Amino acid sequence: MRILYPPIEPYQEGKLKVSPLHTIHYEESGNPQGQPVIFLHGGPGGGITPMYRQYFDPQKWRIVIFDQRGCGQSTPYAELRENTTWDLVSDIEKLREHLQIPKWFVFGGSWGSTLALAYSQTYPHHCLGLFLRGIFMLRPQELHWFYQSGASYIYPDAWQEYLKPIPPEEQGDLLSAYYKRLTSQDKNTRLEAARAWSIWEGSTSKLLPSAQTIQRFGEEDFAEAFARIECHYFVNGGFLKTENQLLENVALIRHLPGIIVQGRYDVVCPMVTAWELHQAWPEAEFIVVPDAGHSVSEPGIRHALIEATDKFAESLN
Repeated sequence: MRILYPPIEPYQEGKLKVSPLHTIHYEESGNPQGQPVIFLHGGPGGGITPMYRQYFDPQKWRIVIFDQRGCGQSTPYAELRENTTWDLVSDIEKLREHLQIPKWFVFGGSWGSTLALAYSQTYPHHCLGLFLRGIFMLRPQELHWFYQSGASYIYPDAWQEYLKPIPPEEQGDLLSAYYKRLTSQDKNTRLEAARAWSIWEGSTSKLLPSAQTIQRFGEEDFAEAFARIECHYFVNGGFLKTENQLLENVALIRHLPGIIVQGRYDVVCPMVTAWELHQAWPEAEFIVVPDAGHSVSEPGIRHALIEATDKFAESLN
């Protein structure tokens, strides 16, 4: 079973003003002459962590990671204005141009897989290949499963805590009820809703729930941006033109090498979505991890992703 590469520090960090309102934070690590890869974090609103650098051989990869609008070290924090899928797609392309990278690999899991599909379908000629994990295409049935009815049957104890901020008369549309509270002018109302929303995801993201993960998701600084930005995207259907846009446009990227890694027991992004992507894109390698849930840090998922990044690095030498 593969373990993470040793921790490394960025060799460059910077800020890029991508609109009159937003400035994104980015970093580069690994080998400046290596194969370029852009790592797209989850959420939306999750921000980056140093661990993400460790999925790549630092001698072979030029690893670019950035905090998406409104989260991490990007500013303004938890901002919802000018924050859509297509704003982020534009930011990725601006960052590529800023770093003078002709083409790069795209790595994304969960919401990062959504954004990776949206970006690569918009700019296929600037992509070398895709690493995708825990597939999420932001369709109504996926949102309903996790935020209204479905995952609740598997985690009724955690679901009970998720329901607490919402009175019974509003529980028929939990996304709207949460959005009202997460955009409230009252800070305490926002934070109560943000912590409940985030802890629900932290409680369900691993096959074996982790107290450390739940604690991190419940921290106020993380939870407010994470919950506000996620809910903002979800009540707006991801700002996609059609419900199945990302699946319908797979033909635009089928010529690119790709790998799809999916935990069999992923409750956050159930495997049916990855399966449908696999059916539409049979050329991509499809790996089902039999003893994993959703988290990028689960042993089987970690192993598959590191094997994949090593394999792609070797094939290009």
